[in-house]
Amino acid sequence: MLKLSDVQTFYGNIKALKGISIEIEQGEIVTLIGANGAGKTTTLMSISGIVPTRAGDISFEGRSITRMTPNDIVSLGICHVPEGRRIFPYLSVLENLDMGAFLRNDRSEVAKDLEYVLDLFPILAQRRHQAGGTLSGGEQQMLAISRALMARPRLLLLDEPSLGLAPLVVKRIFEIIEKINAENNTTIFLVEQNANLALKVAHRGYVMENGYITLSDKSRHLLANEDIRKAYLGI
Repeated sequence: MLKLSDVQTFYGNIKALKGISIEIEQGEIVTLIGANGAGKTTTLMSISGIVPTRAGDISFEGRSITRMTPNDIVSLGICHVPEGRRIFPYLSVLENLDMGAFLRNDRSEVAKDLEYVLDLFPILAQRRHQAGGTLSGGEQQMLAISRALMARPRLLLLDEPSLGLAPLVVKRIFEIIEKINAENNTTIFLVEQNANLALKVAHRGYVMENGYITLSDKSRHLLANEDIRKAYLGI
């Protein structure tokens, strides 16, 4: 479904991605783990067109999206939930969700999807008229994921969904990630520093170090890998 081939991305003269190659099949949850500054967020931003690549190719369902604008990439069915949530703080919960469906014209289906996300996250239904910026961190993360779901994505890019959240909220977020994948067959590419949780929900994983992909395998094999356990799982 998604293929990165020898992708290189720069910030000025600094090479952040040094020729990475990744493949994701339809219906999978794939995680990208690595230390801070490894290039994980840059990978997602390159896919969604926020940071242009300088070399290599990114294709979605066989079609190159390397030179496409972010809004054109969204229109293909790729939605990005960025690190730090980035909700609209002065808009209400409902207005934030409506923004997620901005490119859609099927209003009756949008109404169904609104009902679906409010059922996924009942707390958002309770806070539907509340300004997004007044929500807790966990509620804002739920809103950010729900806003992306309102676009009815076929590929969901999630950047650090557990960042700064209480353990119980993190557990709930990851249960929802699995549910979205299972119920809707939504393909998910998950960037996450909590490698243990990420590998437990993902089908496969990639390990990134200093702008390179250094290892890829099925998640259960990565969980059992002694080097991964020492470096990322604290075991």
